[in-house]
Amino acid sequence: MSVISLKKLTLTVLALFALTGCLSSSYYVLSTASQPAKTYAYKKQVIGVEKITVPEYLFKREIAVAKSASQVTFLSNATWAEDLDAGLTLRLISFLQKKFNQPNVYAYPWGLDHQPTYKVKVQISRFIAQDKKVYLDATWEIQNMKHGDKKSRLFSTIITIENNSASFVVSGMNRAFSQLEEHIAQGLK
Repeated sequence: MSVISLKKLTLTVLALFALTGCLSSSYYVLSTASQPAKTYAYKKQVIGVEKITVPEYLFKREIAVAKSASQVTFLSNATWAEDLDAGLTLRLISFLQKKFNQPNVYAYPWGLDHQPTYKVKVQISRFIAQDKKVYLDATWEIQNMKHGDKKSRLFSTIITIENNSASFVVSGMNRAFSQLEEHIAQGLK
């Protein structure tokens, strides 16, 4: 193959990638924990956080938006830069570390010689934008590993956004998840 043919082939492949959006996507993350407005003293207790469970439509890398109660579409040129279940888990861990001024918050499996004092489990059942709103519905559970006591709560919030473009959807999801983090921290307090 000649150098000219190789250059033409390379340009053709790059043009196809550009046309399909592979080279022009914007990438988004939700894994950066916010700085809590108020922190709590937490005395030498270990918190374990299980991997957050998310709906199947969040396993795709494209950002999902609901067109109706039963139809989901994915935004073109808007891609998650991380798996949301892993990213949200790391974000919750980081937030709890900041909130309780406590470095002893770990992901499951703990990898510790002993069990954590508290185990946090979060299951998100709905996390999507529709009609200029972001919806987050979840269940969280905190288990005292020494006494076996469990506390479970439902969480639901709706965040109004300007439109269903990727940047507004991600910003709304960020604000919604911040509310969930605060709700869980109150349960641990």
